[in-house]
Amino acid sequence: MEPKPWDGIVPQTDVVSFRKDAEFVDRPITAGTKPALIIIDMTRAFVDSRYPTGWSETGYPAADANARLLAAAREAELPVFFTKAYPYTDYRPTAAQRGKWKMGGRSEPDPSLPPGDVIVDVLTPIGGEVVIDKGSKPSGFFGTQLASLLIAEGVDTCIVTGMTTSGCVRATVLDAFQYNFNVIIPHDACADRSQLSHAVSLFDLHMKYADVVSVTETIGYIQGIAAELPIPA
Repeated sequence: MEPKPWDGIVPQTDVVSFRKDAEFVDRPITAGTKPALIIIDMTRAFVDSRYPTGWSETGYPAADANARLLAAAREAELPVFFTKAYPYTDYRPTAAQRGKWKMGGRSEPDPSLPPGDVIVDVLTPIGGEVVIDKGSKPSGFFGTQLASLLIAEGVDTCIVTGMTTSGCVRATVLDAFQYNFNVIIPHDACADRSQLSHAVSLFDLHMKYADVVSVTETIGYIQGIAAELPIPA
């Protein structure tokens, strides 16, 4: 197994507190045979530090990792979903739509920048891929059609990536788990402004709700699923 993102950060005493052992932590993926890829909020506003919510240091490497994963998902013809905030880039949400985020002190975006609520170029959706406009709430499932669309596609496993690990990715993973989907989190395709929050969130999700593995391991899983599919007549 490859190194985990929390190695050297989460103490062994915390692993023991879950009554789990090293074999459990390094377990192989246990998931279904009908996966979908769900890429959370990989927009300029989150990826690029020029925006108040962005963090280029980890956002751009995560975008590149997602591009590798997306290519494998497209080759295997998996259902692919993206999330962002609103249907059009100059949308002005009401106070109720913005919600109760603790955003005090954060500056407004530079008006000379291009719109932030746009998926980064390296991940531009293509025909047949669905973009979910989830507003200002963290989960890709909350108030959206995502669960219904996954059910219609016969999906049993959600591969969840994106930004931020401790926020919208975590919220989406929890809802996917609560809808009884298997969940895989390719950790190098996720990113956060806080590296401590990133590592600890992934550890917690791995111990309870999902298989946290690398992009390379996830691609291996996708290719293995694709190899077992019947050849169309």
